[in-house]
Amino acid sequence: MSLARASRRTVLASTAAVATGALLLTGCGDDGGDSAGGNAAGTRQVTDATGRQVDVPAEPKKVVTLSEPTLDAALALGIEPVGATAGRGQKGVSAYLADKAGKAQVVATVAEADMEKLAALQPDLILLDETTAVKGEVAKLESIAPTVVTAKLNEDWKKAFTATADALNRKAEADKFLTGFDADVAATKAKLGDNAGAVVSVIRWQNKAPSAVGRGVGHVGATLTALGLERPEDQQGVGTGHSEPVSLEKLSTIDGDWLFLGTLGEKADGEKAYAEARKVPNFSRLKAEREGHVVVVQGSAWNSAGGPLAARIVLDDVTKALAP
Repeated sequence: MSLARASRRTVLASTAAVATGALLLTGCGDDGGDSAGGNAAGTRQVTDATGRQVDVPAEPKKVVTLSEPTLDAALALGIEPVGATAGRGQKGVSAYLADKAGKAQVVATVAEADMEKLAALQPDLILLDETTAVKGEVAKLESIAPTVVTAKLNEDWKKAFTATADALNRKAEADKFLTGFDADVAATKAKLGDNAGAVVSVIRWQNKAPSAVGRGVGHVGATLTALGLERPEDQQGVGTGHSEPVSLEKLSTIDGDWLFLGTLGEKADGEKAYAEARKVPNFSRLKAEREGHVVVVQGSAWNSAGGPLAARIVLDDVTKALAP
């Protein structure tokens, strides 16, 4: 057993003991994390987004994903993590992923990870990116299992997806997904007709006010750009944060030919938010509202820091609305 692996085992055992009152891991000959993690299947080395070289299992069996994009990516690649992060503003995983990640135990939020719960899962690989504040805890995470930071903040979603696939040894599957996605983008773009080059606004309506989301090269912004669609002036470029509040006195800045509106939850939550928005003075003056071009969406997919599955939902929603 290597010194690094022995260290992880010692830290994991002591942390889990605090959480459960019993020593969960014992010597090298047990059936826990090591046999699944590397000794039998072997290991491989990857370079993560911070430049760290990490030895990871060639065939990871117990993966924990500590960010929304890494959970999305793992599920898209056919891997259901044993542990995951809660979606923004949600108690469980992001609603659009709930049916695929039903077995994953929530061990983190975008703000912090519960190290005791995480350690008790005995993972053989931990994935995260810089969309979560947990990025500052890599040293602690590394003492539990090999930890890969897959992407920097505001990274292109396709690059982040490919990096996650590399850590999981599933690059071929990722390439196949992206090839199909790009083909569908091209097909939708060719059918936009009068909506070609349309100005598309994306907002989250929550707490009785809107926030602009989906700027930059994330799964929303990049998909709209690939379709040749434009954004309102205040939604262009890279945002300063995940979302940017908009004053009710400046509702005109969220207007466009089309407006996609959601919350952080299910589509039903978006419908309630839309009903609330329509009561706000000046909302009825928006071009998108006047022309019946407000589209209520599943906000957990549109307004999270998503990955390939969220991008697919964005593409499907835009196709249905603009290229029926």
